[in-house]
Amino acid sequence: MLKIGINGFGRIGRYLLRVIHDRNLDVEVVAINARASIEMYAHLLKYDSVHGKFPGIIEINGDNLIVDGKKIKMTRVTDDLSKIPWGELGVDIVMETTGKFRDKESCLKHLEAGAKKVIISAPGKGVDATIVMGVNEEVYDPKNHHIISNASCTTNCLAPVVKVLHEAFKVKKGFMTTVHSYTMDQRLLDGSHKKDFRRARAAAMSMVPTTTGAAIAVGKVIPELEGKLDGVSIRVPTPDVSIIDLVVKVKKDTTIEEVNEAFKKAAEGKLKGILAYTEEPLVSADYIGDPHSAIVDGKLTNVIDENFVKVFAWYDNEAGFAHRMMDLALYIAERM
Repeated sequence: MLKIGINGFGRIGRYLLRVIHDRNLDVEVVAINARASIEMYAHLLKYDSVHGKFPGIIEINGDNLIVDGKKIKMTRVTDDLSKIPWGELGVDIVMETTGKFRDKESCLKHLEAGAKKVIISAPGKGVDATIVMGVNEEVYDPKNHHIISNASCTTNCLAPVVKVLHEAFKVKKGFMTTVHSYTMDQRLLDGSHKKDFRRARAAAMSMVPTTTGAAIAVGKVIPELEGKLDGVSIRVPTPDVSIIDLVVKVKKDTTIEEVNEAFKKAAEGKLKGILAYTEEPLVSADYIGDPHSAIVDGKLTNVIDENFVKVFAWYDNEAGFAHRMMDLALYIAERM
């Protein structure tokens, strides 16, 4: 059985427990390290404004969180990650979900504490590997890759879509806009932000243009396209679910029908469970809780002059990402 520890118990950290419960995985969460009280986290896990009430039983016993009868040790180490008792608790993989510790140097502390591997829930700096499931997991090297980035939710949506287009029609270059639900990195009301004047504004009142490295990061998992893609993010007043608007120029002439057929084939084949295809006229709320990394909206596909392609793909930026993070952990565990 895979034993994991979670550092940080925010949106992604808590959703990982839902993934384990919903998929009935043979995974044990043995410890969670986070700053707030156990009472607060039990409450936030049980009641979620976006995803609804947790479908299992949640209890507290001392400094242990009991989920579906299974004990999870809660710790509150904030000053030095090497002091978290991962080794004592037999943790195989640490899911680093704080959003704060994104570089290899910081995450090496988890290994010093006794963990075998670390998966970061964000783009990483200086990490051993960046892996997007369905796109480049085959590059994983158990002997040399110990600090692994799961990239971002948007890269997890974009990369499989680009992979399909590139394999079928050869992408020359492209630009992406993600219309993205607001996140914890924005402000409920106007207030200072560490670097972004726009994200300092009230998230629920405006569309907020901001930066994203998601498109550039595709080059890390599809090396042929390094430097060929870029993008921007527009944060909008919804709490969850986002959509990418991707425009690419391709080498091989094509049609709307051929583009959609390529996605249908991928969704039913090698990318099944990661990429989906639909022609239903749905809206963002319909995709809350969807476990796929990307759901291509075939009704919105367009092609101009046979080589200028526009594709839209939905993604639950919380659920889909958490599912892939768990898939990556299981993939690594099979090779430990």
